[in-house]
Amino acid sequence: MSTITGDATTPPKGEVFGHPRGLVVLAGSELWERISFHGMQALLTLYMVGQLFLPGHVEKIVGFTGFRATVEGVFGHLTTQGLATQVFGLYIGFVYITPVIGGWLGDRVLGRRRTVALGALLMTAGHFCMAFDQSFLLAMLFLIAGAGCFRGNLAPQVGELYPPDDRRRDVGFQLYYSMINLGAFIAPLLTGALGKSFGWHPAFAFAGFGMLLGLVIYLLGQGQLAPEAPRAARATRATRGALSPHERRLVAKLLALVPVAACFWVAQSQVWNTYNLWVRDHIELQVGAFTVPVPWLQALDGLAPFICLPPMLMFWRWQAARGREPNEFIKAAIGCFIFAASTLWLAAAPLVLDAHGRTPILWAVAFHLASNLGWLYFTPTMVALFSRAAPKPVNATLIGVYSLSVFLGSTISGRMGSLYETLTASQFWALHAAVVAAGGLIMLTIGARATHAYVTVGPEDAAAASAA
Repeated sequence: MSTITGDATTPPKGEVFGHPRGLVVLAGSELWERISFHGMQALLTLYMVGQLFLPGHVEKIVGFTGFRATVEGVFGHLTTQGLATQVFGLYIGFVYITPVIGGWLGDRVLGRRRTVALGALLMTAGHFCMAFDQSFLLAMLFLIAGAGCFRGNLAPQVGELYPPDDRRRDVGFQLYYSMINLGAFIAPLLTGALGKSFGWHPAFAFAGFGMLLGLVIYLLGQGQLAPEAPRAARATRATRGALSPHERRLVAKLLALVPVAACFWVAQSQVWNTYNLWVRDHIELQVGAFTVPVPWLQALDGLAPFICLPPMLMFWRWQAARGREPNEFIKAAIGCFIFAASTLWLAAAPLVLDAHGRTPILWAVAFHLASNLGWLYFTPTMVALFSRAAPKPVNATLIGVYSLSVFLGSTISGRMGSLYETLTASQFWALHAAVVAAGGLIMLTIGARATHAYVTVGPEDAAAASAA
């Protein structure tokens, strides 16, 4: 039986393949949340452009006139397609920023378990609301709020399964995050096939049932999770000490990295958004007698990391053994440059056309493999940088603040999506390549000249530690 001793918890006994049974519960819940999210993500822009925002449907959406006026008041006049890409950008941006609020809610108000359950119920309701034109905006609200509650509180429970000095912790997180990629691979295949064969709404309903299954797995596995500390203990843990002058400067420097990192997410978010329309318009999806559903290419973003990660880690070990492994900023810059080159690959697609005037599907497959190598260089490295450099009293908060870069990038990419109607496809992707490459140049400059500014312990901190 698990116990609570002051601030520490003793996880339940019992293991599966050398890890606590609770890891299976949390990973299974995360898998189904990601299946529901990525299934929704793969269809949303296509659905809005192909049906929801067209005459005969858009008039039915409750509150849409006021919503559109608000969005256009911020971003300017938008065509139907431009509005769809902007709505998608806002949706993704808020999905990635609300876990900061959800984490606070779980830490200070409801507790993590209740907040996870609330998040799963909200997302289930949101997916089912997608079955009706009238409730589209309500669906978006439920999905965004639910993701914040669920994601902000599920991952922290993984760490609570292991004692502080348990070396299995890193492997446990790797196994947990592998479910994210697995869900990203499975979801577009399933919802793409359902959307192609039965229409949009059955595909969205599947995502709802998937989220409901994730909730059931989580509730049935409660006994395998580490117990929650009482509210008083949670409040004590949340109390933050004062920051030293060096720590305050370090926080400011980390915050300055947020808009730089957003350059990467401008291009990455567009791959979830307007890219689907580009595939629809330019890629040869006919393979023999079979037409490949557009969302199926999104599944490669879940599969590619499994393919790219082992050789990349071997290469890093080879570099480290020779003292040549680049620092975090150089790795992030390399990730930006690889992603920029991959995006230029899309811009060059018109150079290779078949008899029907379309680019072979293998061109898009090559893009996903290369761009995900850039993602692996950039994304885990930036999270690790914030985790290492952020002062301990605000470490978790700043890791959450990093998600602001995803919010900014997604919102900007949504606005840039409207340019797809006015620029050629090559110009459109070249512009995105320039944005992410600019972020890479800034990261490269910091890596070459200012890495020392991102060390956690400053002179005054070291002096205080020596005196103690």
